[in-house]
Amino acid sequence: MKPVIALVGRPNVGKSTLFNRITKSRDAIVADFPGLTRDRHYGDARLGEREFIVIDTGGFEPERPAGVVAQMARQTRAAVAEADAVVFVVDVRAGLSAQDHDIARFLRAAGKRVVLAVNKAEGMADSPALAEFHELGLGMPHPVSAAHGQGVRSLLEEALQGLLPEGDDEAPEDGPEGPDGEATGADVEPPGSAARPIRLAVAGRPNAGKSTLINAWLGEERLVAFDQPGTTRDAIHVPFERDGRHFELIDTAGLRRKGRVFEAVEKFSVVKTLQAIADAHVVVLLIDAREGVSDQDAHIAGYILESGRAVVVAINKWDAVDDYQRQQLERSLETRLVFLKFAPVLHISALKRSGLTALWKAVVQAHAAATVKMPTPVLTRLLHEAVAHQQPRREGRFRPKLRYAHQGGMNPPIVVIHGNSLEHVSAAYRRYLEARFREHFKLVGTPLRVELRSSRNPFDNKGA
Repeated sequence: MKPVIALVGRPNVGKSTLFNRITKSRDAIVADFPGLTRDRHYGDARLGEREFIVIDTGGFEPERPAGVVAQMARQTRAAVAEADAVVFVVDVRAGLSAQDHDIARFLRAAGKRVVLAVNKAEGMADSPALAEFHELGLGMPHPVSAAHGQGVRSLLEEALQGLLPEGDDEAPEDGPEGPDGEATGADVEPPGSAARPIRLAVAGRPNAGKSTLINAWLGEERLVAFDQPGTTRDAIHVPFERDGRHFELIDTAGLRRKGRVFEAVEKFSVVKTLQAIADAHVVVLLIDAREGVSDQDAHIAGYILESGRAVVVAINKWDAVDDYQRQQLERSLETRLVFLKFAPVLHISALKRSGLTALWKAVVQAHAAATVKMPTPVLTRLLHEAVAHQQPRREGRFRPKLRYAHQGGMNPPIVVIHGNSLEHVSAAYRRYLEARFREHFKLVGTPLRVELRSSRNPFDNKGA
């Protein structure tokens, strides 16, 4: 198994910057803002031929008894329990603090191997300011600069010592291996395999219960779930396996109306959430039953549809509303989310773990519909049957002629229709064709795009 290294420290010492440096990615949001990271954030890393896992944690305050900070502390303790080695990150420019002493006492009691990383020490390898960190009693301080990459290799070698067989080590590169920090190369494994899991994003407004839902699926307190809007700030990826299928669950930050986004940090969170939706295979749109379907829910649904993602609508906290509120909610779904008629709607309670099995079945069904293979002969036959049942309306002297159809892509499924004068096909007739294709292939939970391509008329330029 790969060794696990946890990054631990008080807020704003540069743990997320170091995480991005080690994993050669930009997965963790970084800003000069204390308390930005709240959940455990896992990443794969490599030092030469040696592979290992890094856990980024939130600012650790062991003595805080309650509130979201206490929930963050629980996540950090869980990360330390999972780790083979702990990198304790401190800030040389801020100096040693009482909170650093509290964390050091906790780490010593945990009995884990600890490596002390003194961050923001660019150009300070021989500075006397490093001497005070010997007070922590955790061995030799390692001066590093996460922002510039200085000292990171020697820090990792010390942390990995004895955990893996020696290999031909190379220093971590400054940039990602490929776009979005992923290794370059063609993906040949189908979604759902171990090499390429199905990416499932949970999106919605703040405090809708997204983290609670993922925790319920996992059966553990993997994410910070707190009754406070904006608890999740980053897009957290969690590997998961169910019924032999491999998934990557993505918890996203709640999306508020644009006019209510004031903090720069929240703007970063919005970007990460939109990226997670665009990169997902299936999106669960979570709606708070107590709040109803708002304009913002409709905006999020519109972005999911625009991205072409398969979608399942889950009404959370269904047990917390009465019959009248349920009727009002059903009406608002019919009016504000009318463009998601193809998406299944399920009523759940993430806190009480009710309705989750049906939700999971709907997710699998939506993914299967989004990646369905539609043979060209079948599509062409369906096209001819649809035209025989109802021809497109004549436009002037010409009636559009639809000759054959084939599949142009997956996730979302794309049907490409070829013929003549197809620019005159109305939007209503396009919807009619979409409904015929959708009914035959049982496409539930995924958008379907129909593209019309007219053949070039060889006589258009005759005599020019």
